[in-house]
Amino acid sequence: MTKILILEDDDFIRQQLAGILQEKGYLVVEAASVGQFNNIYEQEEAVIDVFLLDVYLPDGNGFDVCRKIREHGSQIIIFLTSCDDEDSIIKGLDCGGDDYVVKPFRVAELVSRIMANVRRISGGTDIYKDGTLTVDFKNKSIIHADKQICVSPTEFHVLEILINNKGLIVRRDTFFQKMWDRYGTFVEDNTLTVTVSRLKTKLGNREDGRAYIETIRGIGYRWKIN
Repeated sequence: MTKILILEDDDFIRQQLAGILQEKGYLVVEAASVGQFNNIYEQEEAVIDVFLLDVYLPDGNGFDVCRKIREHGSQIIIFLTSCDDEDSIIKGLDCGGDDYVVKPFRVAELVSRIMANVRRISGGTDIYKDGTLTVDFKNKSIIHADKQICVSPTEFHVLEILINNKGLIVRRDTFFQKMWDRYGTFVEDNTLTVTVSRLKTKLGNREDGRAYIETIRGIGYRWKIN
């Protein structure tokens, strides 16, 4: 069972979120300060799967806590904070965060992002389905509304990275690293922009009119969860 630690100094938000996550079947540990976090972390580091971190805390900040976690492990880290400026989001991802959720947030969206991260760590499958869209990673084929969609190898690589991190923000430099390391494909900044734009056009929208890919200006892209 997935175990989540919530580091949040607002008692109402922390306790309400803990109750909802427990109802969803998660084990939850709470900390209202960095001091409380340190005490729990020293005892339960190895058994915590997901960390939900606020940024501004009475005795420290979530960025430093994130760095500490990253020094010892690769657990999932999601920032849950009212800091919605671009610099804070970039800083959170740079210091090791997997995702960044801005308050006020929808609980259903947060749970979906937690599940997406857990699936990413656990590994994916060869077939991905999202409504009328089917992606076969093994055979590198895409079917949308019963029609074959032709994409370039680079476009498929971008699509695969987005789907494997669905619901999460994938930074532009992450695309460069992953595509160079895994595929031996060099992608420049402008090339990535054009590639994503073409991919959006080819995929179109879901049946309800929502796009599959969301652009996070100045940061990267996200595959929106249906």
